[in-house]
Amino acid sequence: LLDMSRIEGGALKPEKEWYPVDELIHDVLGHMQPILQGRKVVTDLPADLPPVELDYLQMDQVLTNLIENAVRYTPPESPIEITAHLEGEQMVISVADRGPGIPPVDLERIFDKFYRVLGTQHTTGSGLGLAVSKGLVEAHGGRIWAENREGGGAVFRFTLPVGKTRMETNE
Repeated sequence: LLDMSRIEGGALKPEKEWYPVDELIHDVLGHMQPILQGRKVVTDLPADLPPVELDYLQMDQVLTNLIENAVRYTPPESPIEITAHLEGEQMVISVADRGPGIPPVDLERIFDKFYRVLGTQHTTGSGLGLAVSKGLVEAHGGRIWAENREGGGAVFRFTLPVGKTRMETNE
């Protein structure tokens, strides 16, 4: 709740440093092992991904929120897929699952504070995780959205601007 009020008030400014996205993802998966409880996680992270200027703790929180949701809303035998790739000047990071998906009418609203998809009220959570994630991603100059997957499930994607590293700027 505190993060949400800071985001809304414009007080939560990212303290950015250049960081490899693949390391961030592996770090998050490492500290989430107790929550993942042996669930299969598949990553597709090309070796040549450039570092991105980001606030490590804030992007850790975004990934943690998305992965926790994938665990919370999908059957235990359902794998979670995490990918990262470049699209132009944007790093696109996605967390995908094979759960029930999201009703189309809810796709735009799931990033609103306290919004819950009908039928998920029995699931624990504050209803703030996706709203906080949206605020953090937007504070980095990116965007976040959700889509349903062909064959069932949902995929949450967010972008971060790649920009130029200090080494590229000095060349």
